[in-house]
Amino acid sequence: MLWDYRTPGIPDELFERTEEVPITKEEVRAIAVSKLRLRDGHSAIDVGCGSGSITVELCLQTKGKVYAIDFDKNAVELTNRNLQKFGVQAEVISGRAQDILPNLPQVDAIIVGGTWGDTEQVIQLAADRLKKGGRIVIDTILIETMYHALGVINDLNLAEVDVTQITVAKARKVTTGTMMLARNPVMIISATKV
Repeated sequence: MLWDYRTPGIPDELFERTEEVPITKEEVRAIAVSKLRLRDGHSAIDVGCGSGSITVELCLQTKGKVYAIDFDKNAVELTNRNLQKFGVQAEVISGRAQDILPNLPQVDAIIVGGTWGDTEQVIQLAADRLKKGGRIVIDTILIETMYHALGVINDLNLAEVDVTQITVAKARKVTTGTMMLARNPVMIISATKV
């Protein structure tokens, strides 16, 4: 098995990658997945699956039914390759989240990594797919997405709302030593359906 641990945060270099498809970096992924409060047998949806790194993490953490959605055919293909590489299974669906979410069953956890400007509608549809007590996590680098996400979460009366900003710096060797290079800050919003 490629990742034989119970902790999230699989190193980025273990995933298949392409320039066209984004990946949620391992430190952000570890925190985002932890905010879902997963258990064995939980079901989950990954909206905007991109490279499939979070989809793989969800499969490994839950061993339950996992759905992955992306409108980008390259992302769908890459997600399928990473699922195969890690020896896990998920139902990967190509299309817009707005069209797909209403047709999925209710699940225990949903992570939203991309809304492409339709933040309110995607989060409303995602929250509708959550079971009572289920958790939703939205990760974003855009302040506008955070603003819209918080508005919808408040309108839906979700509980245990938390906003965390993560700023990660990674070491890089240079000729005179080691320097730290900062990555984009990421906001992680999490809440529980009551």
